[in-house]
Amino acid sequence: MGVHGVKAVFFDLDNTLVDTAAAGRRAIEEVRRGRARVGPGRAGRRCPDGLCCALQVVNVLRSKHHCGEGEARGICDKVQAKLLKECHDPAKTCITDLRISHWEEAIQETIGGEANRSLAAECYFLWKATRLRHLTLAEDTRGMLTELRKAVRLLLLTNGDRQTQREKIEACACQPYFDAIVVGGEQKEEKPAPSIFHYCCDLLGVQPAECVMVGDSLDTDIQGGLNAGLRATVWLNKSMAAPADASPVPHYVISSVLDLPAVLQKIEHKVNAKLGTERVVGAAEAR
Repeated sequence: MGVHGVKAVFFDLDNTLVDTAAAGRRAIEEVRRGRARVGPGRAGRRCPDGLCCALQVVNVLRSKHHCGEGEARGICDKVQAKLLKECHDPAKTCITDLRISHWEEAIQETIGGEANRSLAAECYFLWKATRLRHLTLAEDTRGMLTELRKAVRLLLLTNGDRQTQREKIEACACQPYFDAIVVGGEQKEEKPAPSIFHYCCDLLGVQPAECVMVGDSLDTDIQGGLNAGLRATVWLNKSMAAPADASPVPHYVISSVLDLPAVLQKIEHKVNAKLGTERVVGAAEAR
């Protein structure tokens, strides 16, 4: 990798480098069971939400809203369903207000009564802190990034609300492994718009044809890489399920992000083979 081949790799964050979906599910499950609490985080840091007392969502709901245990757990399940269907427009509302509303609505839908914004906020911040604790960059992924960075430049490119994504990035401590980090919510356009990919290229001083995009979303990561004219797109398909017929077609498919180095070697071999063929043809024509 280098002079004629891949010079930079762009990585998606959520469900590519870190399993955000699993962290969210584990957070909901913990608060359902009353096991979640807010306290010192990694390396003794306080929770980023600033809550300093240990809380348990189920106990909070039971004591402050007189919910039965079944009702409290039902509220958590409703929130999980709302998160799965969530559609956030940062121009209309901030992500914190939206997700507090999820809890507020779930409480009302389950037990009725007047809206209780403060209780909903208490539940939300506990869930959020619990999810952040579960966001980790696996050791083998760290090792892969460290090795790749010796040969190519690495950039993290993630869509989403600025505050939410920056908190995730801090929680999984991935900053040291990248030459640059770009959050879609801080830009004029997010993936799959070509503009954000070209902005990333400019940051690293490379051309689109020298870059590879790696991500789990066909609609944003793969379509965006294709729109921007990158050398290759690599789709992380953990289940290896067949995509819909109308989906964009990635150049490569992997079931684990750890398979990426082998893909990059394939790309490099193709580039070198093409260059070798061109040299042979050029020499023949010159005779």
